[in-house]
Amino acid sequence: MEKLLAHRSPRLAVRAVLLDDTGRLLLVNAWPGADCDLWCAPGGGVDPGGSLPDNLVREMREETGLAIEVGSPCLINEFHDPESGFHQVEIFFRCTLAAPADIGDWTDPEGVVTRRRWVSSAEIGALRVKPSSLPRLAFETGFGYDPLEHIVR
Repeated sequence: MEKLLAHRSPRLAVRAVLLDDTGRLLLVNAWPGADCDLWCAPGGGVDPGGSLPDNLVREMREETGLAIEVGSPCLINEFHDPESGFHQVEIFFRCTLAAPADIGDWTDPEGVVTRRRWVSSAEIGALRVKPSSLPRLAFETGFGYDPLEHIVR
């Protein structure tokens, strides 16, 4: 098993740090049936042949129905599941809305995102959010790196 894990490449993903015009952050829950209370920034896996920003625009349209403009990277996060060997590296980008935002009636066609919500800096403290540095980076400036952590359920 160790040899198999040593040759498996990490999955690359992109995520959006998106604030609306009132300063609230968009979060999603991607657990079927709302079985988990963990929230994260929207985004997903990178398809080869497309730039990281192009992949993020696609993922945001799929998961939220929103059109975005992708700005600068602000966070690199990585996590893994030691049991399965799954290892993901995520690059977070500061984004802005390219069109008015309405997430109310959108349904993710792939069924990955089950819930989404806008949260203020005051509200995010009551939620379980990963990575743990996301709230700080979303509502402040700067760049961050979260080293390898175990996957959370």
